[in-house]
Amino acid sequence: MQRIAIIGTSGDGLAVYRLLKDIKGIEIACFIKTDKKNSPDEWSGKSNIKIINLDKISEIEPLDVIINTLRDPDVEARVKNIKGNISVVDVNAVNLMVHLFKEKQELLHIKRIQGELSTVLNSVQEAVEVADKLGVIKYVNPAFTRITGIPAEERIGKNVLEISPDGALAMALRTGKMVSGHRTRVGGSNAEVISNASPIVVDGSLEGAVVVFQHFTDVMKLMDELRKRTTMIESLNDKFGQVTTCKYTFADILGNNPELKKCIQVAERAAQSNTTVLLLGESGTGKELFAHAIHYASSRREKPFIKVNCAAIPENLLESEFFGYAKGAFTGAVKSKIGKFELANGGTIFLDEIGDMNLSLQGKLLRVLQEMEFERVGGNQTIHVDVRVIAATNRNLRDLIRTGKFREDLYYRLNVVEVTIPPLRVRKEDLPALVNHLIVKLNRKLGKKVQRLSRDAEEVLYSYDWPGNVRELENVVERVMVTVDEEILTKKNFIQHVSQFKPVPETDVELIPIDRMEQILIQKALMKFGNSVEGKRRAAQALNISLATLYNKIKRAKFENSNT
Repeated sequence: MQRIAIIGTSGDGLAVYRLLKDIKGIEIACFIKTDKKNSPDEWSGKSNIKIINLDKISEIEPLDVIINTLRDPDVEARVKNIKGNISVVDVNAVNLMVHLFKEKQELLHIKRIQGELSTVLNSVQEAVEVADKLGVIKYVNPAFTRITGIPAEERIGKNVLEISPDGALAMALRTGKMVSGHRTRVGGSNAEVISNASPIVVDGSLEGAVVVFQHFTDVMKLMDELRKRTTMIESLNDKFGQVTTCKYTFADILGNNPELKKCIQVAERAAQSNTTVLLLGESGTGKELFAHAIHYASSRREKPFIKVNCAAIPENLLESEFFGYAKGAFTGAVKSKIGKFELANGGTIFLDEIGDMNLSLQGKLLRVLQEMEFERVGGNQTIHVDVRVIAATNRNLRDLIRTGKFREDLYYRLNVVEVTIPPLRVRKEDLPALVNHLIVKLNRKLGKKVQRLSRDAEEVLYSYDWPGNVRELENVVERVMVTVDEEILTKKNFIQHVSQFKPVPETDVELIPIDRMEQILIQKALMKFGNSVEGKRRAAQALNISLATLYNKIKRAKFENSNT
């Protein structure tokens, strides 16, 4: 601690005292007063400060001589103040100069921080108001004046406990606790605001409080904007949850059957365009797999692939599922919903089981296919989309047209490119490749180590017609692999899991000529599938003969009948 003496008149000496009294490491030892005035009140009660009156000093006698005559061995430095000029005397004044320099640096640092803080507070859009512990307002930023209309000079110096006693700032001062979301009117203004206030506590002592507030209308605008953004996020979340990507490519379609290869070639060519594709075939033949592969091979592969099972959605909900609905369209429609066609914009929509769609919706679907536009249920805004449609069904659409259950114009709109996928029973040569693929896939899924089928097991698979097609084959193989630990699957493994495997009953069968039995089967097939070109083609597939062979047999049968 450095002890110093102050020499000068009462007023100037007091100024020096105020400068030095709060500097760490400095103690005021004495004050040498050189005028006749009484000591200032600020000196009273300072028992540790020695006051020396030199009111009879000759004006001619230099002050430095007086200082030298009054040296105190405990005083390390003397500060004299003559007519406002402060100087440090004595050779031991170096420490005092160091203290003064450090204090100046600290004051400059504090001043810089104050400038930065002032810039920040002046630039924020929220109003800021600060009061001391007695409630006297010490600071307001420009946003305060903008929001309340009260100039800073009319606010600073007023007591907030008097002019705005119900405000958040006053509450924080009275309670010493934080105040959040307080809605009130600013005292002296009609501005309704939402405020957050906090007490200012230094070393455990309440020194004041600060409040930050916004105009209520601004807060409501922010809330409205937040609701809009929340709705947008929810909408995007709905879209994300419904959008799927294609899972399969043409490489995933296994088999070397000529009919299957032909279907793949047609589908690959169709994928290069945006034309509508109609996939026909029995249940389980792989129509969805073809749809995925067509989308993946097209230029739309990076866009959404949306699947809709027309048979799985109730008729009264199918329209809103397709086209979405507007808010308030019906009871429970608290917000708008995006439909499948809108979700598929830019990509592909796969309409599975199209033959089960009701006639009313068929007409609306026809419009979408023709115009690529629609309205949401309960809405009046026309939405334009760019969607590639792939439809699939296991039903005979021509029969549905004849019975009035399917629109003929929609059929022709869908049937631009037709792909009829052959059933498994007519491509049994593909069974080994399919089963081996399933074994590898199910080994990973089930943690098994199955290697292959035995020969008798293969004979069982070949002897069965697989009415459920590839889907049924996958189901049977998985059921078998779940229940066995062997590495080779045998005939008994399959027979005990598939009830359809039954030996031919040993009953007397009436013997008739083979060609006659052939004619009966052809007639039965034509009755089932129809006499159209498409019907004959499907009849040939069911009979496991080529279409040309079927025509030859029909022609031969007619010729023989004409000769009888």
